[in-house]
Amino acid sequence: MTLVSSDALPDLAGAAAVPGYDRSRVTAGVVHIGVGGFHRAHQAVYLDRLMAETGQLDWGICGVGVLPADRRMKEALEGQDWLYTVVEKDVDGEQRVRVVGSIVDYLLLADDPQAVVERMAGEAIRIVSLTITEGGYVVDPDDAAVRRDLEHGEAPRTAFGLITEALRRRRERDLAPFTVVPCDNLEGNGELTRERVTGFARMRDAELGEWIERAGRFPNSMVDRITGATTAEDQRDLAARAGIEDRWPVVCEAFSQWVIEGDFTTQRPPLERVGVQVVDDVRPYELMKLRLLNGAHQALGYLAYLAGHRLVHEAAGDPLFRELLVGYMDEEAAPTLAPVPGIDLDGYKRTLLDRFSNAAVRDTLDRLCAYTSDRIPIWLFPIVLEQLEKGGDIRRCATVIAGWARYLEGVDEAGEPIAVIDRVGDRLHARACRQREDPLALLDDELFAGLRDEPRFVEAYRTALTSLHQHGARATVQSLVDSTHQQDDTPRRVHG
Repeated sequence: MTLVSSDALPDLAGAAAVPGYDRSRVTAGVVHIGVGGFHRAHQAVYLDRLMAETGQLDWGICGVGVLPADRRMKEALEGQDWLYTVVEKDVDGEQRVRVVGSIVDYLLLADDPQAVVERMAGEAIRIVSLTITEGGYVVDPDDAAVRRDLEHGEAPRTAFGLITEALRRRRERDLAPFTVVPCDNLEGNGELTRERVTGFARMRDAELGEWIERAGRFPNSMVDRITGATTAEDQRDLAARAGIEDRWPVVCEAFSQWVIEGDFTTQRPPLERVGVQVVDDVRPYELMKLRLLNGAHQALGYLAYLAGHRLVHEAAGDPLFRELLVGYMDEEAAPTLAPVPGIDLDGYKRTLLDRFSNAAVRDTLDRLCAYTSDRIPIWLFPIVLEQLEKGGDIRRCATVIAGWARYLEGVDEAGEPIAVIDRVGDRLHARACRQREDPLALLDDELFAGLRDEPRFVEAYRTALTSLHQHGARATVQSLVDSTHQQDDTPRRVHG
């Protein structure tokens, strides 16, 4: 058994692809905030390939952790000279193992805020990228950490406080601002990040905010690669198959996509060399991914979980839930999309079904169901509102949202507890526990302000939630599928 480390790379080369460049010469040109599985399976892999392809070794990554839980990741990577293993698993069962070397340092904000700020303020850093989850873009002035960053910004504790202070120091030193590249699943993620950073900066210093607005660059990006949470079984499998010991490997699908706008403040890496699409306008690609992939994950997650499934590939392989996915994509999500340059949407949808059915990745439904209050409002609600405006179908979306409402009750149909993971889970759970007597209790929450007054949505939601309570998820989905086929004059059952 060989532990991943710099000294072990020659031995690992027989079982895995290893960095094709001299890591001792790599310097960090990127700071990434939020080093989790997705970043290590996606952006870090692209930069690893870029350095191997071009020999430009100034695009290494310095990771930054802003949460207490990030310490475990730092310790795991530090013990392996910042190296780690990515296992790519294709739909056909083929596996590829790669040791990634693009991360060269990792700093924890809690240990030394000044060290983090100074690294970001240094001239070598040209990009600061983010995977802080959709909820991380909420900047609440009532939050204690945000208030503290506004009052004592020289030692920040939040991601946006950190970016603002680093940019302030760069301005003070007459350095160009770094380009901020958000990699979270948000519509207009660059525009939103610009708004958050400049708004935060203006609360500290109006002139600083104006400088960032004028000189800063925040390109929108779309990122895509299904990456499951690493398990002990993944570690054992890597050891058995490849003889590699890794404290925290990453397991992901073979598919990967990155589309980014080419608007940077200074030199940008030649990402086109490694398959990144650099475009003028990300929006069509972004909406395609958010509404078809992310939205379909939501369509599958709650209802399939309530029906007894626990793994994504099992749910996607169930004919009934596959029919739900196809109907959601074809009849509700796709009609809200404009043509996407270079993309066959029908082919993209077929590819998604294959990706969801990838048994090797073993992605879990509870991962899809986490942090929903930060996700459904930006992934599904816009579809509902657009479809209502044009008179389109919204029954599947309404049923999915009702499935979330039922999931929030915290008990599945077998009486087993559901661990609801959500930023405002306690608040929503309290409302959900009242909905058997008051079916619209959840819709009275502020999250639903845009939908609560839409009669057609409310009626479809009430009907679905009542059915979920009386008949369960499987029967509810079957009834929905049957009703849509009857409307099309093509009645058929997809599950006996």
